[in-house]
Amino acid sequence: MTEFVKAGVLNVAYLAEGPVSGPPVVLLHGFPYDVHAFSDVTKILVAKGCRVYVPYLRGFGQTHFLDEATPRSGQQAAMVSDLLAFLDALNIETATLAGFDWGGRIAALIGVLWPERAKGVVLDNNVPVQDIERDALESASPEAEQRYWYQYYMHSERGRTGLTRNRREFCRHLWRLWSPNWAFRDEDFERSFASFENPDFVDVALHSYRHRYGLAPDDPAYVEIERRLQVLPPVRVPCTVLVGADDGVEPPGGADPRRFAGGYDYEVLRACGHNIPAEAPEAFASAIMKFVNA
Repeated sequence: MTEFVKAGVLNVAYLAEGPVSGPPVVLLHGFPYDVHAFSDVTKILVAKGCRVYVPYLRGFGQTHFLDEATPRSGQQAAMVSDLLAFLDALNIETATLAGFDWGGRIAALIGVLWPERAKGVVLDNNVPVQDIERDALESASPEAEQRYWYQYYMHSERGRTGLTRNRREFCRHLWRLWSPNWAFRDEDFERSFASFENPDFVDVALHSYRHRYGLAPDDPAYVEIERRLQVLPPVRVPCTVLVGADDGVEPPGGADPRRFAGGYDYEVLRACGHNIPAEAPEAFASAIMKFVNA
């Protein structure tokens, strides 16, 4: 059953399962996915005695802003602030954090700025802190640039129109491209697609993909946090980086040790794409339990 908690600027919708006294684990989805990516992972963790929390990010599901005047920011500083407020609202002092896509970065950023709140972090093959100044000016390889087409598409108002009018087709296309071996069913996609009908979905997504290239302004509420992030501090807690061998947007390429001051493991998962928790739930849950049991 979906629960709600007022946390920072949001009324956060979330799922919670497992014994209340169990070690807390927070699972964070990405774009364009939702809490259902973790259905199998949650079952495994609950069976091992964990208390599992799975929030809908801003712009997804029934999570909504408390004030209509709040900017619909998708920048990294806003989203990590959401997670910190969620932990505070539920009186979670320290938890194991895990996520993929946007969620992987959000989890890692807690380990960057507030390491005392994370026992360990499991993330996908994602740079923990966005280097906005560099990304605004430098290009990647032609192959990588082709994979990032969806980000560049959302830099334009044509992209806004496309994401608004063709939301179902756009998101389903990304699922197929990014996880070529994942035989998801129509009902799997439609169950998650309901989360993308949130009225803030488009605005949050566009701001996220514009801000990371220096094409959209900071939300004034997060200027100081963004300033701290732009010196590119490392993650200061232990991490496990999981990578799908067949990830259609972020293929294996190794992790930069300078970004992981707390140490990290790097594992490539065969026949797996971008949605690691749905495609390889046992591996994802096993990586989480390593920190839970530490």
